[in-house]
Amino acid sequence: MRGMFGRWLKFGAEVERSNDAREIERRVREHLPLADAETVRVVAALTGLLGAVAYADRNYSNEEEELVRQVLGRIQGMTAAGIDAVCAALRRHVVAASTVMIPHFARELRELGDPELRREVLDALVDLAAADSHITTSETNLLRQITTSLGLAQGDYNESQARHRERLESLRG
Repeated sequence: MRGMFGRWLKFGAEVERSNDAREIERRVREHLPLADAETVRVVAALTGLLGAVAYADRNYSNEEEELVRQVLGRIQGMTAAGIDAVCAALRRHVVAASTVMIPHFARELRELGDPELRREVLDALVDLAAADSHITTSETNLLRQITTSLGLAQGDYNESQARHRERLESLRG
């Protein structure tokens, strides 16, 4: 079967380290020149997962990109030019980031990040999904999948969502 579909499908390592992930990682490395290799991989994986959540509804809006920019802007050493370059790479590869690359990005974070970092990533992903004051079914399903892939528990997802929901309620009241 592999031979029959080999022209159309990619298998194994070919998918895991595709040009999609490499370009995002390359842009992060270019714009965080003082960061070690692990930090570059973590930031690239975070960027990829942000893109996956932003594109969960099959639309990567300017508003969602602005939130991705805000998250990247909190990374020590990331400049405005760096944010532009990383976001441009993400926009080019958002379809792959939201499909075949999710396991790769989650694995990078699970291997390199402690539980606290992974929970912070999950919080950023939930915040992005809820930016429009609503989390869709497709976003919920994706966030739950990512939670598991990050080695976190359903309770971590529930906490993140509750934290966000409480914050929204306080802004309305």
